[in-house]
Amino acid sequence: MRFIGSKAKLLKNIDMVISENTEGNEKTFCDIFAGTGSVARYFKPRYEIISNDTLYFSYVIQKATIENNSTPEFSKLKSIGILDPFRFLEETQIQILDYNDSHYFITKNYTPHGGCERMYLSNKNAARIDFVRNTIEAWKREGLLYDLEYYYLLAGLIEGVPSVSNITGTYGAYLKYWDKRSFKDLELARLDVINNHRRNTSYNRDANELIGELSGDILYLDPPYNSRQYAQNYHLLETISKYDYPEIHGITGMRPCNSVKSSFCIKGEVVEAFEDLINKADFNNIVMSYSTDGLMAANDIEKILKRHGIAESYKMYSVPYRQYMSKKTMQKEYLYEYIFYIRKCISRKSYFDFCKTPYIGSEVIADTKKYIKSPVNYIGGKYKLLPQILPNFPNYIGTFVDLFAGGCNVTINVNANKIICNDINIKIIEMFQAFRNTGLSEILSQIKARIVEYGLSKENEDGFKRFRDFYNATRSPIDLYTLTCYSFNYQFRFNNNLEYNNPFGRNRSRFSDNMEHNLIAFVSKLQRLNIEFSSRDFVQIPLESLASDDLIYCDPPYLITTGTYNDGNRGFKDWKLEQESTLYDYLDAANARGIKFALSNVIEHKGKVNELLSAWASKYKVIDLSMNYSNSSYNTKRGESREVLIINY
Repeated sequence: MRFIGSKAKLLKNIDMVISENTEGNEKTFCDIFAGTGSVARYFKPRYEIISNDTLYFSYVIQKATIENNSTPEFSKLKSIGILDPFRFLEETQIQILDYNDSHYFITKNYTPHGGCERMYLSNKNAARIDFVRNTIEAWKREGLLYDLEYYYLLAGLIEGVPSVSNITGTYGAYLKYWDKRSFKDLELARLDVINNHRRNTSYNRDANELIGELSGDILYLDPPYNSRQYAQNYHLLETISKYDYPEIHGITGMRPCNSVKSSFCIKGEVVEAFEDLINKADFNNIVMSYSTDGLMAANDIEKILKRHGIAESYKMYSVPYRQYMSKKTMQKEYLYEYIFYIRKCISRKSYFDFCKTPYIGSEVIADTKKYIKSPVNYIGGKYKLLPQILPNFPNYIGTFVDLFAGGCNVTINVNANKIICNDINIKIIEMFQAFRNTGLSEILSQIKARIVEYGLSKENEDGFKRFRDFYNATRSPIDLYTLTCYSFNYQFRFNNNLEYNNPFGRNRSRFSDNMEHNLIAFVSKLQRLNIEFSSRDFVQIPLESLASDDLIYCDPPYLITTGTYNDGNRGFKDWKLEQESTLYDYLDAANARGIKFALSNVIEHKGKVNELLSAWASKYKVIDLSMNYSNSSYNTKRGESREVLIINY
């Protein structure tokens, strides 16, 4: 279908912008100005889709192709002998005897005859359209069509009508001579339907009213960009889809369109309407298409997006879209399509909402769906605390230093221009470097080849031990990851010779589908980051190269817990009072230089109090975090911990 502002030619550009800026684990995609649905349909295999448009004929197409997850079977029609409803509607013989027959509204009002001069359709095709509409409505009244079957047939009609319409592109006017397409017989479109195994939803609402009821991961905006009201330009498709016998007027037989006039097509209203939409949007990522000849200037769009989003995440892409001859310069010039991106600044709101969330027993309900989970089970990992930690980071971070990176749950989810990922455990750093520098398909192939080669499973301890011996002789980082997948509690444990010595995880540990999903999401994001790796003692990370826009994040071993990483018996440096004091001095020095820091730690644990930490933290801001570590290796169900985040900004 020819449609004003269709994005069919820009789909790959839009896809590139989304891939470049999002994390890869997004679940929902909202196309709130869906039009013919080309964008929503393109992204349907990847996401749960929410689509919307004020035009009813667009809504019909969305119901047919977005909400539907399979081509309808029309079982009830088949039961009465109509095996192919499309052929029945296209081939049944019809004859018009009276143009005043109310059953033939399109024929009466949009084809040339004694009482009408309009030339939108040939008489035979208009009559076919009326027959199809009347028949579909009759089938619906008689209970022969399920809801989505009704919309699928109706969408097939709407998609077929433009192919026989006597117009240049829209229905704002008809041609005064017959175009050759007008002589073709009407054919209903058999629309392709993709099954994404998700519950998709379509709406027929005003975008600014609907947006307050929605939330999700990606909001795509393709609003009208000029003064041409879409309802007027597609009035005939609206009338065919609604078949509501409207009071039409004017040379073109326009239906009343006041109820669907868009503020985005009115110069004096568009900026206010756009700001209202962005302000209400509860989506993590916003992507917007707009034309250089639109009513809003690019700098107005930029100001509004930055005002309501994370300003540092803002990007604008220019795509040459159409060439035209300039009347001023008499030279060929291009119209450009802008694609804007910003990450919506909702994290602080989400944090306060989280703090209001009620307890259920000793658990706190936390939404970690929007975060990527590390594929490794590292002691003290912060994945479940991310909804409380990340909102307390600065909105803009130049360089992010993860001083004790561990499993990288914080690193992989932080938003920063540059990341320095450090951990004294050279084995974990080598693994992340391998994930960064090795193609995803090669990583997965090596993992699965080792599983087959050694017969790895939840029951085969002998295969696990043979593979462990092989790893300790060869030391491949990807083999180490595979080995941990079949070890006790998926842990990283080494002897003083840095040989992996964690026992077999019988009946529990394996490389599951969920672990594979986590690995794919993690590696995909890691390979897009501007990241450097190091494996040094934290005091060897120089402060001189950092500035006031940078952030040092510390999640050191906890002095008063019993994690195996701080016992000094695993081939790595132990953690005692000397190291604890040195860390405080290091962070004090960072503070003196105006460098921001955030320290995760435990002040109280099972009746113990870290008095040194408590005294030192009094100089800074202490934020209590809600977390229960009853399932971790350094806690039990006896006693509670006071987990905190200490910041100097």
